[in-house]
Amino acid sequence: MNDDDVRLGGMALENGVLVHGPRYWACAVRSEDGRLLVASDGKSLRSVDVKSPILRGPARVAEALAVLPALKRALPEARLPFLEPRALMAMAGTTLVVRSLRSSGLTPALQELAAAFLALVPATLTLKGSDLAAYHGAEHISIGTFEHGEPRPREHERCGSHILGPLLVTTAAGNVLATRLGTTARGRAFARIGVGIGSLAVATEVFSWTLRHPSNPVSRALAWPGRELQTRVLTAEPTPDQLEVAKAALAECLELELRDSD
Repeated sequence: MNDDDVRLGGMALENGVLVHGPRYWACAVRSEDGRLLVASDGKSLRSVDVKSPILRGPARVAEALAVLPALKRALPEARLPFLEPRALMAMAGTTLVVRSLRSSGLTPALQELAAAFLALVPATLTLKGSDLAAYHGAEHISIGTFEHGEPRPREHERCGSHILGPLLVTTAAGNVLATRLGTTARGRAFARIGVGIGSLAVATEVFSWTLRHPSNPVSRALAWPGRELQTRVLTAEPTPDQLEVAKAALAECLELELRDSD
């Protein structure tokens, strides 16, 4: 394996960056006293080994979630964004609004479309104007520069925000279908779980298609919401110190991936 064979992903934290490789993860954070702390380990769940198109998308989400408990054990100083008070409050508020929408007089299609857009509120409130947005930019710059072999901007073509367009469409359509099929509240709940898994699977495959066909008009339209969110809300220009943190996580992850291949 060489550098070109390593497909990387990442996640911004409130005080650092988590970088995913196919088989390893590495995280670097800046502690409150200014120290650069790094931790890494192998993945217990590896989506790279999943070949089924139906399971690939859910497996990637499960893989990313499985890393987080190990990360907190290895690096207690890491601050996960969705555990911050403002994120928890935004999620609770969004849940209440969505529940009221689904008991309103709006048509099922409008209810689900509104609910899909409201799902973006917690991430928007968490990232806007925060260190998290700057670390998100640092993550993209470090990974993009490595992949392209030249300095890159803070936007990245493989950011998870680009899956939002396909996911909004598939989730809204799927939930309308689930509402019509479910005759009881319990039946609708199970239908929505199935829709969530199916929507993620379909959206992941559509996202992969857009990456392979970047000049296609449909591809550009589907990528537009994520691109705009990246530019306007989800990323910010990082400081040199924040870039140093992202580069440390990247270097550690690459070292493990390439050493494992020798």
